[in-house]
Amino acid sequence: MATLHFHGHATFSLVTDDGTRLVIDPWFTGNPVADRAREDVEADYILCTHGHADHFGDAIPLAKQTGATLVSSYEIVAFAQTKGVENAHPMHIGGGYHFPFGYLKMTPALHGGSVEGDTEGTYTTVPGGFVLHPGENGIYFAGDTALLMDMQLLRGQVRVAVLPIGDNFTMGPDDAVRAVDFIQPDVVVPFHYNTFDLIKQDPEQFRTKVGDRARVEVLASGDTLEL
Repeated sequence: MATLHFHGHATFSLVTDDGTRLVIDPWFTGNPVADRAREDVEADYILCTHGHADHFGDAIPLAKQTGATLVSSYEIVAFAQTKGVENAHPMHIGGGYHFPFGYLKMTPALHGGSVEGDTEGTYTTVPGGFVLHPGENGIYFAGDTALLMDMQLLRGQVRVAVLPIGDNFTMGPDDAVRAVDFIQPDVVVPFHYNTFDLIKQDPEQFRTKVGDRARVEVLASGDTLEL
């Protein structure tokens, strides 16, 4: 059984059935709600949806620390390689790849594309999300995004949807409920809220708005969910 661990804000780790350790959007250093320091994190793969500091800030040092393979858009991977990351796998929107841990596909997201640390802007990219199929049931990590009609294409493919609800920088609770309507997952995990005042939300109100559409699992930093 796969296990999802929430590290706070937008950072997750997933241990698949075969024991592979994935870290999604690592931001530990400077994260006011992180449950641990980067030095205490173990990883075999690092997945980055986009290059903003609160999703990518620890990706390069964590890759160097652990030897993990960094998986992200072509531009982010290219930038990381210029900074000494040795193991990397570039992808892009709509493409998928059969990794040892399962099939991973990169999905569209509507957000900003700057890459933290790239002072020249050379590696600016488009943001994305990931759908992971470690088995029969998919897990959707939306990343930072507005509501997209394309989310309807995930219907029937995703059992667990990890969705931002903070508003201001991403879709808010009401749009996230519409995303649940589009995707029709069994389980929804909200993230990217309450780290700062600008994205302050009540996850219990979100749970109420979702109603019987799906089971909402509200995770505090440090919580674990068996999938």
